[in-house]
Amino acid sequence: MRGGGRALAGLALLAAIALWALAAHELWRSSVPAGLALPHVDVHQFFSTSFLHRSSSFGSFLDLDRLLASVTLLVVLAVYARHGHTLMRESAAGRIGTGVLLGMLGFAVVWLAQVPFGLAAVWWERRHHISHQGYGASLLESFFGLGSRFLFIALALAVAMGLARALRRWWWLAAAPLFAALALLSTFLSIYLIPSTHPLRDPALAADARTFAAREGVPGTQVLVQRVSRSITAPNAEAVGIGPTRRVILWDTLLDGRFGRREIGVVTAHELGHIAHGHLLRRVGWLALFLLPATALVALLTRGRGGLARPEAVPVALFAFVALQLLTLPLWTLVSRHEETEADWSALQATHEPATARGLFERLATTSLANPDPPAWSYVLYANHPTIAQRIALTEAWQARPSAR
Repeated sequence: MRGGGRALAGLALLAAIALWALAAHELWRSSVPAGLALPHVDVHQFFSTSFLHRSSSFGSFLDLDRLLASVTLLVVLAVYARHGHTLMRESAAGRIGTGVLLGMLGFAVVWLAQVPFGLAAVWWERRHHISHQGYGASLLESFFGLGSRFLFIALALAVAMGLARALRRWWWLAAAPLFAALALLSTFLSIYLIPSTHPLRDPALAADARTFAAREGVPGTQVLVQRVSRSITAPNAEAVGIGPTRRVILWDTLLDGRFGRREIGVVTAHELGHIAHGHLLRRVGWLALFLLPATALVALLTRGRGGLARPEAVPVALFAFVALQLLTLPLWTLVSRHEETEADWSALQATHEPATARGLFERLATTSLANPDPPAWSYVLYANHPTIAQRIALTEAWQARPSAR
């Protein structure tokens, strides 16, 4: 490439980086006041020493289990990336068919390597009465989950290999937005994949939900209840869908008498806050920003095997993509905590119930054995919510603002 071509390529790269940074800045915007200082919260004022010890022990085991699972995942995929292509000699499925088979086989090997860690987590949660899911049911659930992932992996590989054949080394420019569009479709359809749901039947809670939805600017959002109590005791809730499919899902473990009406209202307002601030759409946007450099790096790393158009490059692509996901995990959890903080703030704005929110966070910790103040490494890697201490501090910061009085 001559000097002029290099200069144009450099300018194009700088422009792309600037656009990427601008998009990230827009996605990061929040309704939480800039520079809001959270007061220090001493967790010993809210929780007993025995609970803090038990929750720390409970969380430490699960964190170590996740860490070992991630290391095992990388090792297994590294071995598969080095030797997996030798299996293609047994295939007569054609170029794309062989690539898809290699991808599915790699995913099956990974699933088998992860099974012991999943069963260890089930054992630990059963021992602490957070879950009473059976080991067989857990294996069956993960197996069916594997089936859905197989379908996605097969589709993604077929699309990527087809694009790589047509566009050669620039296939990632088309693949990244296409995969983001598929993620958008998946978000839209996600409500139809959640089993065992029914409308919220408590008239008082339903009335509260309508009030908070109107206050947060998302009137008409339906609230459903999911039956999970047969296998899980911990409470939870989530916001799903976009546009006409947007819903708030409350687990029935929230409605079993351990939480009062006002506390359930705060949870509902929190999930409505996710919808009001477009967090589900933003997550697709963050995924698109991740996919652009990630697919470009996968394209670069698979050149040694002839590019992703060739099936022998598929094991390398799987290793590279999963490794990138694990390396960027702290960034994903950072984004998630940022959105959860905004949803907490939105709930406070809608309910004006800081004391109720504090009581809710305490009860969420005690019913889930959540460590209110986990170690820094665990927080950075795995915490997709602010700590309980931070969430309590947010209620105090909201209450201290002149406009809240």
